[in-house]
Amino acid sequence: MKEYYKLLGLTETATDEEIRQRYEELRQKYNEDRWLDGEAGNEAARMLTKLETAYKEITDSRKEQDKNTEGENAFEEISALLKANKITEAQARLDDFNERTAEWHYLQAVVYYKKNWTNDSKKQLEIAIEMDPDNQKYRVAYGKMCAKNEYEQQSPYQQSQNPYSNGGPIHDDQMGGNACSNCISCCYTYLCVDCLFSLCCGCR
Repeated sequence: MKEYYKLLGLTETATDEEIRQRYEELRQKYNEDRWLDGEAGNEAARMLTKLETAYKEITDSRKEQDKNTEGENAFEEISALLKANKITEAQARLDDFNERTAEWHYLQAVVYYKKNWTNDSKKQLEIAIEMDPDNQKYRVAYGKMCAKNEYEQQSPYQQSQNPYSNGGPIHDDQMGGNACSNCISCCYTYLCVDCLFSLCCGCR
């Protein structure tokens, strides 16, 4: 990237306006010089091509940097909104994004979870993991979500045999203790997911 700035006669600390002005000055000069006879004209034409490439690379790089910075700050803002249970505002901020990264899909999963749209939340987590498979935050959240869904789909008999139960199935059934342990298990499963999203939605 430094060579592109050098071609413009500027440093990387130059402002966007300085870059634009310098580009226009050089473009005008090379456009005029390319009509010169002989090698001078050919050299001006080559420099004009190099100038266009340099300007495009510099401006594209700066736009990408600005977008990444804005996205990072926006994700933090959305995380804060979600922690405050301002779901509508968080969704509105997510809708403003043109580029949907893995973190975007993770935060969308949190929004859906807070709306009790479990299946939609799970799908968003799957997309986040596909885009960033090494992110442990996404994987742990997905594991908890799957555990929650699996528990909900269990039959009453299967729930009575739930591994979270503290007592034996016969004794618990007879004394009513199994219903209590099932309740604890269910609450524990939901609490795990709730805590996970609450703690992780602001992490990167």
